[in-house]
Amino acid sequence: MNNSSSKQSPAVRWVVMGVSGCGKSAIGRGLADALGCRYLEGDSFHPAANVAKMSAGIALTDADRAHWLALLQAEIGAASAAGQSLVLSCSALKRRYRDLLRSADPALRFAHLAGPRALIAARMAARVDHYMPPSLLDSQLRDLEALQDDEAGLRLNLADTPARLVADILHHPA
Repeated sequence: MNNSSSKQSPAVRWVVMGVSGCGKSAIGRGLADALGCRYLEGDSFHPAANVAKMSAGIALTDADRAHWLALLQAEIGAASAAGQSLVLSCSALKRRYRDLLRSADPALRFAHLAGPRALIAARMAARVDHYMPPSLLDSQLRDLEALQDDEAGLRLNLADTPARLVADILHHPA
């Protein structure tokens, strides 16, 4: 008797990453819905001081991001320890940030949403009620270290439809 249809998929944890305005939140929510798991909006973990700086058009430093990244690392670690799937949207701009997150779960995967500056700027300009001003896009692009070949995950074209992006992530081999 084949019981494969009753088996649950193994738990998987994804970080949907990229600069502000690339669609991390929408794709993250869509991926979590498709996986039937918890979704965490990384921006909601920023302390008020970080939000105030960004709202004022001041780019965050590594020191500003340290506590925020530690909170996200703890969430990933807790999900991993519990054997739970999780999707987190987080800029994860630098390799060392991703290494920190990955230290909580060596099997952590990253979906890097990348695309042309003009498209991202247009999306940022169209957003309503978001604290990150379009003026910070260039600082994020300067800080961005693209997902490397030795990092588990994939790089996606953010111009694709959300449904296509989620499907591409779901069909990416482990």
